[in-house]
Amino acid sequence: VQLVESGGGLVQTGGSLKLSCAASGLTDAFSNYLMAWFRQARGTDRIFDRDLVAAISWDGRTEYALSGRGRFTISRDNAKNTVYLQMSTLKPDDTAVYYCAARRHDTVSYYFSPSYDYWGQGTQVTVSS
Repeated sequence: VQLVESGGGLVQTGGSLKLSCAASGLTDAFSNYLMAWFRQARGTDRIFDRDLVAAISWDGRTEYALSGRGRFTISRDNAKNTVYLQMSTLKPDDTAVYYCAARRHDTVSYYFSPSYDYWGQGTQVTVSS
């Protein structure tokens, strides 16, 4: 299984970025997976330290962490096995490594990072002041 993120980079405060995550090798159809974006500040690599940014279920329900509500939009294209995160009005506090994650079940809180089965390698987002 591979989740490959792209779209990160350096942007000024107030700018926008769109992250993409392409999935391959999944054991079930992509449309059956709950997909999420997490982020993690530098200095740690533990999955426990990753914070939910947004999640989207197989039926299109979305959940946003308070930090990104009104600024971030998660979406998915099941035909392309891809999930997106459109980020706008970016702030320096949004600086982090952003990870794509996937899981099959919906029995645990979206926010519980260890509940996800698959993770991408991450893409760096840096917002300059």
